[in-house]
Amino acid sequence: MPNQEQVYDTLIVGGGPGGLTAAMYLRRFTRSVALVDKGNSRLRLIPVSHNYPGFPEGVPGNVLLGNLTVQLERYGGAVMPGEILDLRLEDGLFVADYAAEDAPEGELTQLRAHTVILATGVADAGLPIESWREAIAFGSLRLCPVCDGFDVMDKRIAVATAETNPVGHALFMRTFSEDVTLFERGSPSMLDDEDKRRLDAAGVRLVESPLLSVTLDASMKPVMHTEDGEEYPADVFYPMLGEKARSGLAAKLGARTAQCEELVVDEHYATSVPGLYAIGDVVVGLNQIAVATGGAARAAVRIHNQLPPALRQAPPRPAQAGWTAS
Repeated sequence: MPNQEQVYDTLIVGGGPGGLTAAMYLRRFTRSVALVDKGNSRLRLIPVSHNYPGFPEGVPGNVLLGNLTVQLERYGGAVMPGEILDLRLEDGLFVADYAAEDAPEGELTQLRAHTVILATGVADAGLPIESWREAIAFGSLRLCPVCDGFDVMDKRIAVATAETNPVGHALFMRTFSEDVTLFERGSPSMLDDEDKRRLDAAGVRLVESPLLSVTLDASMKPVMHTEDGEEYPADVFYPMLGEKARSGLAAKLGARTAQCEELVVDEHYATSVPGLYAIGDVVVGLNQIAVATGGAARAAVRIHNQLPPALRQAPPRPAQAGWTAS
């Protein structure tokens, strides 16, 4: 259990790639860090990422998280399993209510820190998709066109409309395959005449009957079921689920938010609340592992430079021959 009397230099909420990287940087700066993780990182869902630098053969999400955790431990850091239930400011310090994973129900520990980094990510909205975790592991259900469009080159690609930029993802996937079908998410249509013109010009098929559900065939490939009773098989489906940032802790403190409750940050990943930073998918920007780790580095360096110097106290040197302390 953490020491409730200690004031940490930084509390990090979220143990995905951003949170782990920030903790590693700060520990290398000899800063005291408490990193709390609930285990919700979407990286755990990724069977293999091929667009993260340094892994030419790709890297499974759980392996990357494991490597980052071991690297943090090399510098004396650790992940504290559990959840931060509340975050507030008291006498110039951030105070968090921490429910440890193995603590009795209702038992909370207070963590105090000079600064906080939120790396809490986003929560996906839903579509009725059969065995969706297995489909993600198999690679027939995918969540990020930017991450893995190259990996589905020339496959039959199905995409659902998104509330923001409803045709953009389908047009983006047309880069990788000539067989792209866009499904309306519901009724009334999200598309206007210009959207339909763009789809037609790019050769993207539009299915206007609303998508009701997605099942998997015997080979684990998706089959889209629409309101008119039709079925549309594909090799891969991008549901474009929609998402909401897990920004409640910051919003309660008055941090500025934008669309989908994402946090607005400056070039150092500082929110509008002094001392409160945010990195990764919870902030406005491109949701990518590399972006999260890059933001973590910038936030950690800024925090280190803003806090009072962490002056190292060298161990006493052995007395030299012929020298006597006075």
